[in-house]
Amino acid sequence: MASEAIVELNDASFDSEVISSDKPVLVDFWAPWCGPCKALGPVIDEISNDFVDKVKVGKVNVDENPEISMKFGIRSIPTLIVFKNGEVQEQIIGAVPKSEIEKALQKVV
Repeated sequence: MASEAIVELNDASFDSEVISSDKPVLVDFWAPWCGPCKALGPVIDEISNDFVDKVKVGKVNVDENPEISMKFGIRSIPTLIVFKNGEVQEQIIGAVPKSEIEKALQKVV
C-alpha cells in the first residue's frame, strides 16, 4: 500500500478498527483485479494524507474478507463507506472524484 496512513482491514480486525474507532473511518472495499479500484487507489492515498488527524482510512479486500463484505451488502466495487461512532454515515459506489469523497468526509469531521 502506498500510504502508511491506511489500515489493512479484515474480518477479524474490522470491529476493533472501525466500529470501535473514536474517530470517523473511511473504508474502501476493493479487489486487486478491479480496474476502477486501482484507479481510485491514489485518490484514497491522498485522502488518507489530507485527513490524517481527522479520519482513519482502511481498505478491505473483498476476495479475502467475504464475511465483512456480506455484512455491509457490498455488491459492486469499489464501494466506500464512511463510519462514525460505529454507524454507516455515507456510502459511495464506484470510482468517484476526490471532491465527492471529501464532501462526504466533511460531514463527519
